[in-house]
Amino acid sequence: MTDGLKDHDYAFRKLQNANFHHLTFERVDFSNGDLTGADLSNCLCIECDFSEAILKNANLQGTDFQHCNLGGADISGANLFFAMLETADLTDIIYDEQTQYFAMHCPEEGAFLAYKECLDYRIVQLLVPADARRSSATNTTCRCDKAKVLSIKDKFTKVSYNEAISYVDDNFIYRTGEWVVAENYNPNRWVDSTGGIHFWMTWKEACGYM
Repeated sequence: MTDGLKDHDYAFRKLQNANFHHLTFERVDFSNGDLTGADLSNCLCIECDFSEAILKNANLQGTDFQHCNLGGADISGANLFFAMLETADLTDIIYDEQTQYFAMHCPEEGAFLAYKECLDYRIVQLLVPADARRSSATNTTCRCDKAKVLSIKDKFTKVSYNEAISYVDDNFIYRTGEWVVAENYNPNRWVDSTGGIHFWMTWKEACGYM
């Protein structure tokens, strides 16, 4: 198997530590299969069935699971960095504290500080309030629907500014001491590049954006 597999039945198969890196699967049935430790990184999975599959400690980095069934799958200890789950069925999926990049990267409750980079190398420090909607997909980028601007500083010199302009929308301006609201916030946490105030949890991560 070199490029991929189509309409194949892997249901209930033992595929521990299998190397499927960078392959394309179309309508492949992995349901109830044991894929413990398997490498599915950067795979394109089109309408595949992973329901009740064991994906413990699997490498799922960059895997496209859109329109796949992951209902009841066990992803304990798996790495889902930049996996695409936007339209996947995640009903009753099983994960644990060792599962990487599946749980929310930002706090699910309460207020917290966040950072984002804007035009002209300006780093904005934000206060995300307790009542703000917030989300993250399968990486370290997060989104919220509102925040208060605490400070704006040059990322190299730390010189302070009163305002900063968003990279994405030049009409969206952050001003020190003022609240900003994203009316286009998308509540689907698995959609990464979409409406909302995008931010990182640390100054260092924000500085690495561009």
